Amino acid sequence: MIEITAVRLTGGIGHEHITDVMWRSEATPAGLTSRQALVDWLSTSSSNQAVALDGQGTVQVEVVRPAGEPPYLRARAGGTWTDDLLALPRF
Repeated sequence: MIEITAVRLTGGIGHEHITDVMWRSEATPAGLTSRQALVDWLSTSSSNQAVALDGQGTVQVEVVRPAGEPPYLRARAGGTWTDDLLALPRF
């Protein structure tokens, strides 16, 4: 599992504009990857999981696949989509 710690947006302010993420894990103190690489990693196995902090704990980060659009990342808590990724620091 990785924890997303910061996001980079290009061309807008919505989730679909996240282009890169910074993250950390127990094994890696800091990492940087593209949105597409993270989408691919999360899609490869249900064991691959990402979370983000929401001030009260962690929320799952999932892949959203809108019809006719590129997939993007968004946090979900209790079955509800949240803006927790957009609240993270920018880099």
